[in-house]
Amino acid sequence: MISALWTAATGMNGQQTNIDVISNNLANVNTTGFKKSRASFQDLMYHNLKQPGTTNAQGAEIPVGIEIGHGSKISATQKIFTEGDLQNTEGALDIVIKGDGFLQVLLPNGEIAYTRDGSLSQDSTGRLVTSDGYPIYPEEIYIPEDASAIGITSDGTVSAEIDGQDEAEQLGQIELARFSNPAGLNSIGNNLYTATVASGDPVVNTPGSAGYGSIEQNFLEMSNVKVVEEMVNMIAAQRAYEINSKAIQAADDMLSTANQLKR
Repeated sequence: MISALWTAATGMNGQQTNIDVISNNLANVNTTGFKKSRASFQDLMYHNLKQPGTTNAQGAEIPVGIEIGHGSKISATQKIFTEGDLQNTEGALDIVIKGDGFLQVLLPNGEIAYTRDGSLSQDSTGRLVTSDGYPIYPEEIYIPEDASAIGITSDGTVSAEIDGQDEAEQLGQIELARFSNPAGLNSIGNNLYTATVASGDPVVNTPGSAGYGSIEQNFLEMSNVKVVEEMVNMIAAQRAYEINSKAIQAADDMLSTANQLKR
């Protein structure tokens, strides 16, 4: 019965972490380009009282054994990279990736980060940057002050219409990065990810190439969090937490009964 106390406690700890993950998903329901997470569980080690396949005193083989588990634990919190809904913003510098791929941005420390957030802006020099001021990588793109209109094609080509010029001027090319295991990326906040050994090295190509998504101007990708789904998951986690607390209470009641036994 003492084992039941600790076993149920592991279940409560796991469900607490599960609720933390669900809460973060719900908190980012309106975050541009956010990808929801899912908590995965594993069972813990087992105490084998009788090994299956052994023979008894009569020489017969025992088909099943006796093993008692010691609870569960969180094994991973996995990012789910399904596409979110598209929102028409009519912003000339808002772009969405329709398909696979990440925008590349250059961090102040020289590291390359990756994002699905296409809400771009221009800084005081006209350079194309993210909402946090990080420039697009690998090619820095500058928008002229006298540009009257900005166009971004499906293959990531950025151009501007300049007053007094008959043809649009090409300003640069946006490239996308793909990973063999996007779930292995490291989330660093601000809608950014960094590569890890688990994610693999980025493979860069132009949007619209084989296996790469295309660029759509005037749109943003919203969070892929489904509120109803997360609410159902939260109810299930809450009930699992509650039933584990009931198991602790039942084990405590049994211990109390055993302590009150008299000869």
